[in-house]
Amino acid sequence: MADDPLREAVLRRLALLDEAAGNADADTLLPLARSEITRLADGWRLLLTVHQQGADLRCQACPPGWGGFRGRRWPCQVWKMAHEHLIGEGVPHRERTKPLRNPFGKPGRVVPPESPAEVTTEIPVVR
Repeated sequence: MADDPLREAVLRRLALLDEAAGNADADTLLPLARSEITRLADGWRLLLTVHQQGADLRCQACPPGWGGFRGRRWPCQVWKMAHEHLIGEGVPHRERTKPLRNPFGKPGRVVPPESPAEVTTEIPVVR
């Protein structure tokens, strides 16, 4: 799993977005924000569509819990996390005291640079 190129590409992209959000000037951020906000909103919508409530009041996508039920009670953890990050008391980037950490990586690990094939919207280099 540590050498999964899809995973690495996603984590690289998130690291680049964090870097841009923390250090880029407003002229650089505005076009980037316009494209990325739309992409992120579309991604949340797709994820939440998959995690819809079924007729049995359970999430149609989450794995069964104890007792062998088809899914977790709805709202599932995905909907709860969406609420927390999009509406709730999540910490805005500008108030963080440290950069976001990679919850899947090893401590002190550097994320490799993005390859040209992975770039969908160019993120400017921030110095």
